[in-house]
Amino acid sequence: MNTQDQPYQILLYYKYTPIEEPEQFADQHYDFCEELGLKGRVLISKEGINGTLSGPIAQTEKYMAFMQSHPLFHDMVFKIDPHDGHAFPKLKVRARDEIVTWRIDREANPYEKTGKHLSPKEFYEHLQREDVIVIDGRNDYEYDIGHFRGAIRPDVETTRDFPEWIRQNFGDQKDKKFITYCTGGIRCEKLTAFMIEEGFEDVAQLDGGIVSYGKDPEVRGKLFDGKCYVFDERISVPINQEEDKVVGKCHHCGKPEDRYINCAYCTCNHQHICCTECEEEHQSYCSPACKEKHVHQLTR
Repeated sequence: MNTQDQPYQILLYYKYTPIEEPEQFADQHYDFCEELGLKGRVLISKEGINGTLSGPIAQTEKYMAFMQSHPLFHDMVFKIDPHDGHAFPKLKVRARDEIVTWRIDREANPYEKTGKHLSPKEFYEHLQREDVIVIDGRNDYEYDIGHFRGAIRPDVETTRDFPEWIRQNFGDQKDKKFITYCTGGIRCEKLTAFMIEEGFEDVAQLDGGIVSYGKDPEVRGKLFDGKCYVFDERISVPINQEEDKVVGKCHHCGKPEDRYINCAYCTCNHQHICCTECEEEHQSYCSPACKEKHVHQLTR
């Protein structure tokens, strides 16, 4: 199949729904995606599916049509971005215990109970209220490159750190009004489910996440500062259609910047915000220690 001259697009989607025999489902799903020529990452578990794929428009349309004809995924929402080619180097379809790794020590099933979904317009209105606590449901490095104005930066490096962080920082504020957001919505499904199980009384989430908020024709991404981190070759995408504000800071010199690079020392590979000048000056290393270790390796 010659797809070189075809326009491409990226699909972002998820659905919390019980799936029997996820390992078998994953094997079959890999074959289907490979046959269509799609690339990306799809995670499948007993609790649902979480995927992001790239491919020619014709093939991604076939994928969406097939999934929406499936009784488990008939109402699954796809977030679609045009692209100039594949956004991933290969295809990975894996069976996992969870489609987002939380390791919560109590039941929190989003398809049974989750926070109220707010439309982009409702979320925008809530952002301007003084009685609302806004929680970023992503990792700290994602917040650093872009976030909603007034949102609290999560002191977490992975999703599984959230439960303890929530308990420590907000455990005595369960009667307050909370709104949460993440990239596409999936992390907030379980975050709000967890908070409800913990006894928080008023919890809501941005429906469709930051990605959908940025595409809303009425809201136009307002009150989101910086760019949204994404897990493909694009690294980040613009959200606010009216104001281009840089909130990230170069890891080395501290000047405003919103581009991430990986540390040149492959053992480290730390992704850090870096301006072009510092990338050249520091040869893409995140620290002098990494440069020294790498040089030592090469000269042994």
